[in-house]
Amino acid sequence: MKFISSKEVKEKLANKEDFQLIDIREPYEFEDGAIGLNIPLDEVLDSIAKISKTKQVVIYCKTGKRANAIIYMLEKLHGYKNLYNLKGGYNSYLDS
Repeated sequence: MKFISSKEVKEKLANKEDFQLIDIREPYEFEDGAIGLNIPLDEVLDSIAKISKTKQVVIYCKTGKRANAIIYMLEKLHGYKNLYNLKGGYNSYLDS
């Protein structure tokens, strides 16, 4: 599994790089805010058409554990090779 740091994500956003950022948290978890497209965890496997196979895709949750699980499933079931887990999740993004 590939990881990306919150610093790298912030740099990509600041530089307006072309990548996809997917938040798999539930809508009620947005009190602290959110970045990117929201596809709640239980909808990800039914939303494959929304997830790029050509761009770098960063998937995150609160701490990274749920993102680990869904990235594993997307890689095994759908052959994705361009997925990155935001190391430490949204919590690390807020702390950096």
